Amino acid sequence: MQYANVTQQLSVCPQISVDELEAIKAAGFKSIICNRPDGEGADQPTFAEIEAKASSLGMPCVYQPVVSGKVTQQDAIKFEANLQKLEGPVFAYCRTGTRSITLWAMTATKTLSYEEILGLSQKAGYDLSGVVRRLKNGGETPSDHADHSHAVVIVGAGAGGVAVASSLKSRCPDLDIAIVEPNEVHYYQPGWTLVGGGVFNANDTVRTVASVIPNNVKWIKAGVAAFAPKENMIVVDGCRTIKYEHLVVCPGIKLDWNKVEGLSETLGENGVTSNYRFDLAPYTWELVKNLKKGKAVFTQPPMPIKCAGAPQKAMYMSCDHWFKEGVLNDINVEFYNTGAVLFGVKEYVPALMEYIKKYHANLNFEHQLVKVDGKAKVASFKKVAEPDAPLVETEFDMLHAVPPQSPPDFIKVSPIVDANGWIDVDQSTLQHKSFPNIFALGDAINAPNAKTAAAARMQAPVVANNLLYERGVQTDKAIYNGYGSCPLTVERGKVILAEFGYGGKILNSMPTWVLDGTKPSRLAWYLKEKLLPPIYWEGMLKGREWLAKPETQHINK
Repeated sequence: MQYANVTQQLSVCPQISVDELEAIKAAGFKSIICNRPDGEGADQPTFAEIEAKASSLGMPCVYQPVVSGKVTQQDAIKFEANLQKLEGPVFAYCRTGTRSITLWAMTATKTLSYEEILGLSQKAGYDLSGVVRRLKNGGETPSDHADHSHAVVIVGAGAGGVAVASSLKSRCPDLDIAIVEPNEVHYYQPGWTLVGGGVFNANDTVRTVASVIPNNVKWIKAGVAAFAPKENMIVVDGCRTIKYEHLVVCPGIKLDWNKVEGLSETLGENGVTSNYRFDLAPYTWELVKNLKKGKAVFTQPPMPIKCAGAPQKAMYMSCDHWFKEGVLNDINVEFYNTGAVLFGVKEYVPALMEYIKKYHANLNFEHQLVKVDGKAKVASFKKVAEPDAPLVETEFDMLHAVPPQSPPDFIKVSPIVDANGWIDVDQSTLQHKSFPNIFALGDAINAPNAKTAAAARMQAPVVANNLLYERGVQTDKAIYNGYGSCPLTVERGKVILAEFGYGGKILNSMPTWVLDGTKPSRLAWYLKEKLLPPIYWEGMLKGREWLAKPETQHINK
């Protein structure tokens, strides 16, 4: 934890953990303000978790979430009011601390000059020159100034962003590229199912962002605030501006924990867990090992979500452990799915149903998790087909909850999305439908494909090829066929490898005589456990397009 003193009353800091609160209190802080909305990051504790621990330490905690870069004058006035009513010194945090110090700066002009604001922020380690320019410009970010300018700007250093940068560099080594990413940690999220199943260690799924960004690609450590596609510009934290010739947007997806009443308050305790968060996947395995009898409930939210098979993977891996330990007969397993089918591609359902029978799991379709009472250990579901019916309540000893998901907040309010808030791209070329110098890939696009790392692995070369086609470097356009893959870990040592494209078309990467994805396979498990992690780290992220060469077609200009 590295916090920065701004004034005697205020210090700011990047995201904190629950375990750091005692040290914050010991450092003399009396109150806390959270300026980060829940669900921005896969390793982010919810405000409810922070507040519960802070309250136990006697520290008042205020939740004032601000969308990255969307700091308004009203937000600043509210922040100032919070500072005045809270006992100081006050500890404020967001993802990087920039939002918190920006809120302070926007009202500090009442007592400080612009030069004094810049001096205090620089001393704290933050560059607020863009904020000062905005203040001098009547609150609007000037569009005639660029803090950075690059040929290609990539938003996001997750799987899609790093893979696109590497694919571009492999094709055009001298291309000027910058990646905009506020986080310092990169996660191999497909590994979290195996963490929750006791196969992987959580630390094996983590590397620094600095270590995965390709050589000669600039890293701009900031969160995106706004898009100005008509000016070929984005605005980032601190009201700084970045000009581009071509833009690639791959920001991932938001986990909406707060859309389930009571869920945020009980995550990580009372038997409530989720493999969708880095710090909770080990808790899943702890619960599985310790459960000898009782009821285990697994949930799946409304689509779309990333890795639609992950909710049931957690169930299969848990059941396999209980089966091998000889305790499964004493555990009642329930799967509540908001959807109407077990899996969206029918060819894979028969094999999955054999495991449902083996594990004596009860399937409850069209039931959506809407409320969790962690202390009482009760989960409540609404019937999708009967919205006015009473909620269905079930007790649990273990609850694996998967939250509803949506585009990130800064994407939803941007001019590059469709009516539902997803980035509006052509599903074959991944080029934006309205702004031809913008491309997008990954979980936040509106193409009707599965939101998986395997999809991003196929999409990255397509985007790289087509972006360079627009720049006159490539002669052919690449086509994305909707490929996605979901290795369904039905037991330790066997996987049903679902591979499919648009419309549920089966797209096997190997001949069926080698690997029939509709049947459980030890070879597919070996692929999941041993081969896919190095393919991810050393192949996909390095621009080595193993099994991912895009289909191309010649276009007569």
